[in-house]
Amino acid sequence: MAANLFVKKNITQLQHEAESSNNQLRRHLTAPNLVMLGVGAVIGAGIFVLTGTAAAIHAGPGISVSFILSAFGCLLAGLCYAEFASMIPISGSAYTYGYATMGEFVAWIIGWDLVLEYLFGASTVAVGWSGYVVSFLADFGIHLPAVICQGPFAYGPDGWYVTGTIINFPAVFIVAITTTLLVVGIKESAKFNNIIVLIKVIVILLFIGFGISYINTENWQPFIPENNGTWGEYGWSGILAGAAVVFFAYVGFDAVSTTSQEAINPKRDMPIGILGTLLICTILYIAVGLVLTGIVNYKELNVAAPIAVAIDNAGQGLFWLRPIIKIGAIAGLSSVVLVLLLGQSRVFYTMAKDGLLWENLSKTHPKFRTPHITTIIIGIAAGILAGLFPIDMLGHMVSIGTLLAFIIVSIGIIILRKKEPDMPRAFKTPWVPFVPILGALCCLALMASLPLDAWIRLIGWMAIGMIVYFLYGRRHSHARKMLKK
Repeated sequence: MAANLFVKKNITQLQHEAESSNNQLRRHLTAPNLVMLGVGAVIGAGIFVLTGTAAAIHAGPGISVSFILSAFGCLLAGLCYAEFASMIPISGSAYTYGYATMGEFVAWIIGWDLVLEYLFGASTVAVGWSGYVVSFLADFGIHLPAVICQGPFAYGPDGWYVTGTIINFPAVFIVAITTTLLVVGIKESAKFNNIIVLIKVIVILLFIGFGISYINTENWQPFIPENNGTWGEYGWSGILAGAAVVFFAYVGFDAVSTTSQEAINPKRDMPIGILGTLLICTILYIAVGLVLTGIVNYKELNVAAPIAVAIDNAGQGLFWLRPIIKIGAIAGLSSVVLVLLLGQSRVFYTMAKDGLLWENLSKTHPKFRTPHITTIIIGIAAGILAGLFPIDMLGHMVSIGTLLAFIIVSIGIIILRKKEPDMPRAFKTPWVPFVPILGALCCLALMASLPLDAWIRLIGWMAIGMIVYFLYGRRHSHARKMLKK
C-alpha cells in the first residue's frame, strides 16, 4: 500500500502527451517569448526594493557579490530545471518532474509547495506594486486614503495586530487586471508582458547609463565593510546573509518551465528561456548594485525606494529620472504578478488533469483555450492575500517554498540519471551528480538562514496539504487507478 504512494508517471508517455494533437493549450511561445516571461518574473521587487535594504543591513557595497552568490545557487537549480524541461515538456514544472522521478507523493508535496512560490509570490509583489503606485500618484498631488491602501493585518515585534485599515485596494486591483489578461489568452498575456519587460529594462538601463557619471568611488570604500560582531551584518557573513535576502529577487525564473505545453519548440527553447533569464537578470542586478552603492553611501539605503534615493542624491542632474523610475517599477512589478499567476494556474491545471485536484480545474475555455477556472480561483486567492496581509510575512513564505522546490528538483536529476541513463536529452545538466548536490546544499543553506516563523508556517502549510491529498487526491489519482487495472 505504501508503495502506491510513489507511483510514477511514465516519461515516454509524458513525451507522447506533449507531442499529441490533443494538447488543450495553444502553442504560441517562442524562445524570445520565454526569456521575456522569465525576465518579467524576475525583474521586480528585488531590483527596486531589496537591493538597498540588503546593502544597508547586510552586505554594504558588496551587495553585488551577494547577487552573484545567489545567482550561483539559482544557476545550479536552473541547470537541473533545463534538463527536465527539455525532456518533459508538460505544464506543471517541478511537480511534473517529481511525478516522473520520485512518485506521486513527492509530486504532491512539490505541487502544494509551489503554491508558496507562485501564489504567495504574486501576492507579495502586488503589495509592493501598491506602494509604488501610491507614491507615484502622491508626486502629482493625488493622495489615496490610507484606509484602502494597506491591509488590515500587520506583524510586529509583539506579534499580529490590526492596523485599523480596510483593504489594500491597489494590490487587489493589479491582481484582478493580470488575472483577466491570463483568462483572455497566453498570446495576449505574452504580448503585454513583452511590452512591460521592455519598459522596465529600458528604465534600468537609463539608471545604469546616466548614474555611472555620478558614482563617488569613496562610497565603495571599504567594498566589504568589517563585521560589527553580529553574524550577517557586514563582512563575509553579511555577504552570505545578503545572498539569502536577495534570493527573493530571483524567484520566478523557474516559472518559465510551467509554460512548456505552450511553447512551440519546448525541447530547444525551454533551456534557452530558463538560463537566458538568469544571465540577463544577474548582469542587470550586479550593475544596479554597483551604481546604487556608488552614488549613495550604503548606510542610507534601508528605504522602500532606494533607486529614488540615489536619484535624489545625484541632485538636479538625475531628478528628471525619478518619475520614470517609478513608472519602471510599477511596470516591472506588474509583469511579475502576471507571470507568477500564470505559473500557479498551470501547476494546478496539471495537478487537476492527474486527478489530484478537482476535475473542473482542468477545464479550458472553449474560445481562449486557457485554464480559466483555475486562473480565476488563483486570482481570487491572490487578491485576498494581497489585500489583507503585509509584504514581509508573504515574502518569507515565498522564499522557503521556492528553496524546497529547488532542492527536490536537484535531487530528481540524480535519480533520473540513475534510472533513465539512455533516454534522449535535448539538454544535459553538466557534472552530475556534483552540480545537483551542490545546488541542493546551497538551497538548504539559504533555507537555514530564514527565521523560525517561516519554518513553522511551512510545516503548517504542508500539514494542510497532506490532509487534502489523503482525503481527495490519493483517492482520485489517475496514475493509481491505472496501477490497479
